[in-house]
Amino acid sequence: MSCDRKASCNRKTRASIRVRVTIVSFLALSVFCLAAKQFVMPDPHPAKTYPAHDQHSDEAVTVALDPYDIPEKANIFSVRYEEIGMLPVFLVVTNDGDQPVLLADMKAQWVTADRSKLSPVTPDDIERRLSHPKASPGRYPLPFPTKKVGGGVREQAREEIENAQFGAKAVEPHGTQAGFLFFDVQGISRPLAGAHFYLTGVRNAKGSELMYFDVPLEK
Repeated sequence: MSCDRKASCNRKTRASIRVRVTIVSFLALSVFCLAAKQFVMPDPHPAKTYPAHDQHSDEAVTVALDPYDIPEKANIFSVRYEEIGMLPVFLVVTNDGDQPVLLADMKAQWVTADRSKLSPVTPDDIERRLSHPKASPGRYPLPFPTKKVGGGVREQAREEIENAQFGAKAVEPHGTQAGFLFFDVQGISRPLAGAHFYLTGVRNAKGSELMYFDVPLEK
């Protein structure tokens, strides 16, 4: 082979290697970015701006609910909650008053059209469901092997579940607090239709309980 032909072959080989390296690097970066996706809490708007809300004007407090029941909204999560029968619901509490509102004793309840009463599940419930998709929270034999189940859940999913939870203990004057509650709707075909969300235990700065909040969902 002549020197010219050999040099040409070497250039083509090097060019081919560079192309392959570029493609592999791009794919590796894409996989890394996908794996590194972190949950980001949505920025809450004032509660009265959400379609599903209950405003107590005399108490200057509004509670809103925003179900994340469609893929366009649920894609903020890495966990496919719909596939394990869980419904993420964005709870927003706005305080338009001049004193803080206390949430440490609040209790939430979802009441379906057939009067089934659902309480928010815990992070442990969600992790157990991820490990046992067909099971329901609270239906496991005791004692439950917590450590073995926890090992079956990815660390990213565990952090997401913890970070998404509504954790505010109070709402500052003229402020808004928000976070997610999760409900076990496995076996319920239309959990929003005719449902109501009730929130009790909200207290003013003096410790007096406010009137309960009733947020109607999809009619």
